[in-house]
Amino acid sequence: MTIDAVTDMTSNALFLVIQVALPVLLISLAVGLLVSIFQTMTSIQEQTLTFVPKIISVFLALSLLGGWMMTKMVEFTTQLWGDFSLYIHR
Repeated sequence: MTIDAVTDMTSNALFLVIQVALPVLLISLAVGLLVSIFQTMTSIQEQTLTFVPKIISVFLALSLLGGWMMTKMVEFTTQLWGDFSLYIHR
């Protein structure tokens, strides 16, 4: 296995991790920002108020995007194992 193959495989894996995690993280960020703005406007300083909406939004995002996320990961794994013969050198 050459260094170029390892670098290519690693960069593809890292890009997939970012691609799969980004939608859920952005949803969590947006909900946290909205709750923080609401807390600032109403002067409510309850710590659990930010926690519950984030958990619910992440759960809903995973429910809606879970199939797409799994498809992307299965495609990557299938490609990785399909090209396995290219990585073996005698």
